[in-house]
Amino acid sequence: MTSRVPALLIHGGAGADPAFRHEELRAGIRDAVAAGWAVLDAGGGAVAAVEAAVCVLEDNPRFNAGRGSALTTGGTVEMDASIMEGDGLTNGAVACVTAIRHPVTLARLILEEGRHSFFVGEGAMARARALGLPLCDPEELVTDVQRTQLESVIGNTGGNTGGNTGGNTGGNTGGNTGGGTVGAVALDRRGLIASATSTGGMAGKPPGRVGDSPLIGCGTYAESTAGGVSCTGNGEAAIRVVLARRTIEILKAAGDPMHACQIALDVLAEEGRGSGGLICIDWRGRLGWAHSTPLMPVGFMAPGRDAPGLNF
Repeated sequence: MTSRVPALLIHGGAGADPAFRHEELRAGIRDAVAAGWAVLDAGGGAVAAVEAAVCVLEDNPRFNAGRGSALTTGGTVEMDASIMEGDGLTNGAVACVTAIRHPVTLARLILEEGRHSFFVGEGAMARARALGLPLCDPEELVTDVQRTQLESVIGNTGGNTGGNTGGNTGGNTGGNTGGGTVGAVALDRRGLIASATSTGGMAGKPPGRVGDSPLIGCGTYAESTAGGVSCTGNGEAAIRVVLARRTIEILKAAGDPMHACQIALDVLAEEGRGSGGLICIDWRGRLGWAHSTPLMPVGFMAPGRDAPGLNF
């Protein structure tokens, strides 16, 4: 296989709050890029790189993933994550999981196990125990910021938080809590592309609600001969248009990842009737991103750079 120049691109969610302290978001994005790039720079694979980057953001309470996830109407955390590698199109995904610090790692273990792709709820927790993933106290994942956000959502909807709050305004963004859903795409030296996405979902969602983030083709997709995508924003809208896979098809026709992301956003708005954002790396290592929300933190790294690039 021809050696490729590695590249890494991450996002911190289309639901990021423009009024939030940007330096905290920048620090979180820099740390995530550094973790993913350390893997690629040492000759590691794209799957390990996107997992490492997303794990850092799952540990950061300023983002809507892992610790800091948005809360359900019951005040609990239910997290979704997926990961995909673009050579064999193998993937792993989980939904409605709790008591796990790194849902993306459970998704990666499921990918590596190979027999099945997608586990939810108690079944996903059983797989976590069987695969040796350490569990945590679910309360460790709940933050005061998200408790306040849930109170605000309930107050604004008069208690009817399970209805259409994700229709055209929220999806998986998680509300104004700093950052939102997180994701990463990487190209390694072997030419393999991998993508990963992790989220706590939307604030005030009914228990059991799942958006696009764990759905292969909707929130996450990777195809090494074309590119990789991670999406964020209105989950229901992204599902309607199968946004991640749709973006890959647009990329094949458009040829440029930045242009493909812009077209994909038009599709999300016009056909999906929603807003959001996405990131994309093509097989050459070219980067693209776009968002229709006020803010989506983006960070990237490639050989020759002294430090991660930031776009926000």
